[in-house]
Amino acid sequence: MPERLTEMLTDTWTPLIILWITVLPSIYMAPMNQSQVVPSGSSTGLKRLTEEQRVLNRSKRGWVWNQMFVLEEFSGPEPILVGRLHTDLDPGSSKIKYILSGDGAGTIFVINDKTGDIHAMKRLDREEKAEYTLTAQAVDRDTNKPLEPPSEFIIKVQDINDNAPEFVDGPYHATVPEMSVVGTFVTKVTATDADDPVYGNSAKLVYSILEGQPYFSIEPHTAIIKTALPNMDREAKEEYFVVIQAKDMGGHMGGLSGTTTVTITLTDVNDNPPKFAQSLYHFSVMEDVALGEPIGRVKANDLDIGENAKSSYDIIEGDGMDIFEITTDAQTQDGIIRVRKPLDFETKKSYTLKVEAANVHIDPRFISGGPFKDTATVKIVVEDADEPPVFSSPTYLLEVHENAAINSVLGQVTAHDPDVSSSPIRFSIDRHTDLERQFNINAEDGKITLATPLDRETNMWHNITIVATETRNHSQVSRIPVAIKVLDVNDNAPEFASEHEAFLCENGKPGQVIQIVSAIDKDDPKNGHYFLYSLLPEMVNNPNFTIKKNEDNTLSILAKHSGFSRQKQEVYLLPIIISDSGNPPMSSTSTLTIRVCGCSSDGIVQSCNVEAYVLPIGLSMGALIAILACIILLLVIVVLFVTLRRHKNEPLIIKDDEDVRENIIRYDDEGGGEEDTEAFDIATLQNPDGINGFLPRKDIKPDLQFMPRQGLAPVPNGVDVDEFINVRLHEADNDPTAPPYDSIQIYGYEGRGSAAGSLSSLESSTSDSDQNFDYLSEWGPRFKRLGELYSVGESDKET
Repeated sequence: MPERLTEMLTDTWTPLIILWITVLPSIYMAPMNQSQVVPSGSSTGLKRLTEEQRVLNRSKRGWVWNQMFVLEEFSGPEPILVGRLHTDLDPGSSKIKYILSGDGAGTIFVINDKTGDIHAMKRLDREEKAEYTLTAQAVDRDTNKPLEPPSEFIIKVQDINDNAPEFVDGPYHATVPEMSVVGTFVTKVTATDADDPVYGNSAKLVYSILEGQPYFSIEPHTAIIKTALPNMDREAKEEYFVVIQAKDMGGHMGGLSGTTTVTITLTDVNDNPPKFAQSLYHFSVMEDVALGEPIGRVKANDLDIGENAKSSYDIIEGDGMDIFEITTDAQTQDGIIRVRKPLDFETKKSYTLKVEAANVHIDPRFISGGPFKDTATVKIVVEDADEPPVFSSPTYLLEVHENAAINSVLGQVTAHDPDVSSSPIRFSIDRHTDLERQFNINAEDGKITLATPLDRETNMWHNITIVATETRNHSQVSRIPVAIKVLDVNDNAPEFASEHEAFLCENGKPGQVIQIVSAIDKDDPKNGHYFLYSLLPEMVNNPNFTIKKNEDNTLSILAKHSGFSRQKQEVYLLPIIISDSGNPPMSSTSTLTIRVCGCSSDGIVQSCNVEAYVLPIGLSMGALIAILACIILLLVIVVLFVTLRRHKNEPLIIKDDEDVRENIIRYDDEGGGEEDTEAFDIATLQNPDGINGFLPRKDIKPDLQFMPRQGLAPVPNGVDVDEFINVRLHEADNDPTAPPYDSIQIYGYEGRGSAAGSLSSLESSTSDSDQNFDYLSEWGPRFKRLGELYSVGESDKET
């Protein structure tokens, strides 16, 4: 108890004692300094100073004071006295004036110009500004002349504990592995205090935990957080909320404090093995399930998370290890059981498997805790399914000779129903694979027969598909490919490989090889081709040519003599008999054409035509063709020129026997509608109501001759033009011999029932008197004479 009381008194009075020691000297510094600023030459100073002090004084010193201090956050009714300035030149009169300048002079700090007292006028904050540098000077009050040089001094703001610690980076988040040992580092926190760290204990911090015991601890001075309990389990509790306090004044009573929070999360370690939810699993599967299809899932739960919870599955025992497989689902961590091989209900109806789940990533620290694996039993029941027919063989290969008879049996396919209740099978051919229907199959026993003749040389292989169908369930169908190979029969005779044409030189020698010919055979004998060549019996003693069989199965044609001539005979035909070695053998006769040609001394063929002898010396065939082409071109030019001359001399007037004027019929005038049934008979288009009697055709030249009109007497200058035109029109209209014989058809009637009536001008002579041409005189001087002429004509008609 006395020790605790002593500690409390110390905590309470220590700051006050420090404050007293710090502040009081600054308050009474001016009187104290007065004894120290007296000049060394003063008689008063000599009385007070000892002999030792006399030696230490400087004769030119005018100002002496210590560093001044002022307490921060000090508030009172009056300004606080910081200190007093005094010079030894001041005799005590009012002739000296003190001047203050520098940081805060006149605003924060004010000096009494007579006494030199300095007061702080405002509340000061050390955290805002810790010290002020000022300059003092003594001047003559009357003249303002400096009595001494200016002197600089510092006023320091004395710190008090007015700032609490703060966690600038808070709140904090940290992680630590679960199951960690005691003292494992978690994180470190940091608090700051704005007070002076070098003066007193205002900024000396001590850390402690307010919440989070007993799981975590913190070092008081370093603020390092560590685990305080062993084996903390994430699966039991994953997150912790810890409150940290920082207190200044070294943690003593009266200090200020601040707090922050630290959220600590336990990270996972692999300390838990996988565990199956159940020890026995049951699954059923149809026997016709496709390979690779999943039939069930098993799950081993792991309390860990992430990589520590990953497990791998395996089949370690059972009678279906080769039939089934198990894989891991990367998303759900399930074990998926799949089928590897086909199932058969009739063979095996159930399987028993033992599966194991083991962790992929194992932490060696926890191996001693037990095996990180678990096992379970899986029973799989196979259910019966209606299966399609099964052929006795996966493929079939049949062979048949190309001369096989129709309906002959080529082979047989067989199939059965694998189900317990076996169903009869019917066979058929997929006609998409046998479009020409060359084969048939017996639906009951599966025998394949020939439907049409085969030809190996056309198609050597035939691939068809046989379909097997259950009679009880037509949806159960199986298919099998059947390859049919057509075997060769010697049914084709050999012949020349190509159409040969040999060339024989006129200057050739006896025994010279004229041509080497080869033969081909469409058949394909097993031992290869071997041909026999011979001449026709009647040409065995051919006087001109002979043949010779070569070792490479070819034939050489040789000339028996020399002196062949194109003029005597240009072409020779040599029939040759070619036989194969088949059974029975086949033969054919091919004819070789031998043409006699003119050759050079080296035996090079130059010309094989007999006409070459009649050509002039030095004139080639190409030159002759060019000359003939030029002659033909000249003849064509002459013919064209004559034709054009004749065409220019033809008369423009068409003769009577060439009169084709009515061959062009125009229908762009008003026609007679449906009554216009005779293109050349205009009578049918006349108005039937206004025409009586016979109307002759006007589209042909009339037989009677029109008498020529008598010549008109000369007329005076004042001729009646209107009368002259009317006379001429009348003569032209009534002259049947004058061309163009009414070749321009004018249809004067539109037909019965037309509301418009006739639009033709054929009968317009009856309405000429109704026309009035007086309006022409109104058109101006140019039409005045024309109007007078027509007006005269009209008046003459009336008279």
